Amino acid sequence: MSSILVIADLHLEPSRPDITECLIEFLTEQTNKEHSALYILGDLFEVWVGDDNQDAFTKQIATAIKSFSEQTPVYFIHGNRDFLLRKKYAKQCGMTLLPEQHQIDFAGKSLLFMHGDQLCLDDVDYQKFRSKSRSWWWQTLILAMPLSFRQKMARKYRAQSQSSQMSKSQDIMDVAERAVKEVIADTNCDWLIHGHTHRPAIHQLDNKKRIVVGDWYEQGSVLELTMNKDSAQLIANLHNLPFAPQL
Repeated sequence: MSSILVIADLHLEPSRPDITECLIEFLTEQTNKEHSALYILGDLFEVWVGDDNQDAFTKQIATAIKSFSEQTPVYFIHGNRDFLLRKKYAKQCGMTLLPEQHQIDFAGKSLLFMHGDQLCLDDVDYQKFRSKSRSWWWQTLILAMPLSFRQKMARKYRAQSQSSQMSKSQDIMDVAERAVKEVIADTNCDWLIHGHTHRPAIHQLDNKKRIVVGDWYEQGSVLELTMNKDSAQLIANLHNLPFAPQL
């Protein structure tokens, strides 16, 4: 059985060509290997204000992912930075858009994929914004505005977010245990897999697992799910790519 690759929180932007280079090298190296799928669990971009915001940078990313998707299916779940990404750009990338929670059976395990921001219940201010920004009416209104206005608004929100995070404790911005328990109970998944918190780890929860895929600001975090040939068990290999960030 071939493996599943999972990445999240790349936060691609023109000012960080090192991350773009790392992604392209990663996709190129995986091209000749057998994989069942690549899941991108949100925040592929640092900011996304609409599919009409096209330039050489976004086209470069689309070309790289599209090339990889011709061999391996690529699935995308929206993050808190790129929830306005639509079918037009997804098609350019050869990606299939998924709902905010996506559950599959793989190698005898029930796997639940999500970005993970919905689990951070203690960050009350963010959850209020999340509830509003995911509504169809808000997104329709925003996307109807001129591109230049959306770009200006995105810069404003980004500055506010950075300022807000400096005043919040790390515990508030991490997942809430009660939210994790509720999601696992509601879906009866064996492994909950998400990003968002930038805290890569494999947490054992009794007979369940919560796997957090790390960010690409200072590391190239990749999760590979593969079957152990000897034990016939699903193995989670969470590792970092060779990556020298240009901070």
